[in-house]
Amino acid sequence: MNFNFKKSYKFTTISSIYSSIFLLLLLLLFKFTLIEISLFYILIIVISTFIFSFFVLQYRVEKFIYKRVKKIYDDVSLLENSSFRNQPITTDMATLTKEVQKFATDKKLEIETLKIREEYRREFLGNVSHELKTPLFTVQGYLLTLLDGAMDDKNIRKKYLQRAEKGVERLIYIVKDLDMITKLETGEIHLELSQFNIVEIIQNVFDLLEMRAAKKNITLTFDVKYKDQILVFADQEKIQQVVTNLVMNSIKYGKVNGTTEVSIENLVNNKAIVRITDNGEGIEKKNISRLFERFYRVDKSGARSEGGSGLGLAIVKHIVEGHNEKIYIESEFGVGSEFSFTLEKVK
Repeated sequence: MNFNFKKSYKFTTISSIYSSIFLLLLLLLFKFTLIEISLFYILIIVISTFIFSFFVLQYRVEKFIYKRVKKIYDDVSLLENSSFRNQPITTDMATLTKEVQKFATDKKLEIETLKIREEYRREFLGNVSHELKTPLFTVQGYLLTLLDGAMDDKNIRKKYLQRAEKGVERLIYIVKDLDMITKLETGEIHLELSQFNIVEIIQNVFDLLEMRAAKKNITLTFDVKYKDQILVFADQEKIQQVVTNLVMNSIKYGKVNGTTEVSIENLVNNKAIVRITDNGEGIEKKNISRLFERFYRVDKSGARSEGGSGLGLAIVKHIVEGHNEKIYIESEFGVGSEFSFTLEKVK
């Protein structure tokens, strides 16, 4: 018949046997060396037994706990947690409990983060598919119509080919932006830093987007007339793209007869901040945290009719952060939005 002792019972049994053997040997020693055992010798026996038992139990308890704690560390190490593998093993239960609780909390947070990322990944793939599918199907539709006989009509042929060309241009625009943002994320695009007048750059953007703004009768203006140059140190081409994307975004979501105003203010530590403010639709709080995600759109239907790749704000964020600068957003739904970013001023 097999008896299955608990590990703690086995530990206690062996420890008791050691103490009993030691006590037996001690008593036999006194029995063969003395005729009578006086109180003094009894006291010596008790003290000796206590000391022996103390060291035996201390040693065995530490060894007993160490083996089991080490197994916990080994199991945890399988999960590739470097913080556990790089620290000494403790046999203190309070410390171990804190470490395991911290490990569990970190893992829970990591799992939740992975779930969120997976959700974003699925949404991103769906958005990419939609952004590419729409112009592809448009081009295909026009070409199939032409092949079915419409190309015999010169007017229809020209009109449909022009529309197909616009669809191809949109595809190229999306692919170029995707390529740029991928290179920005991987660090393949290097910044060409130089000194330039940020006022002039903003005015160039105003001139470039003047006709687009005129379609909605939106006024592009500075907050004040900047007579003097404001020199900054950055990549001129990339910063012009940042301003272009932000101003274009304000036009896209701006109200008819609205205003887009740009201001430049001095900050501490030789910094300047550029603010692009509009009195358009504004953004709901629930959407603000996701604005800089690739292909994320606040208005899922209306925004696409305005064109664009859906990557403008994501590119803006990467360019600004590539300069080790900050980008900010303040918005009130129904009132308007303000995007701002910092730049290093020339001393």
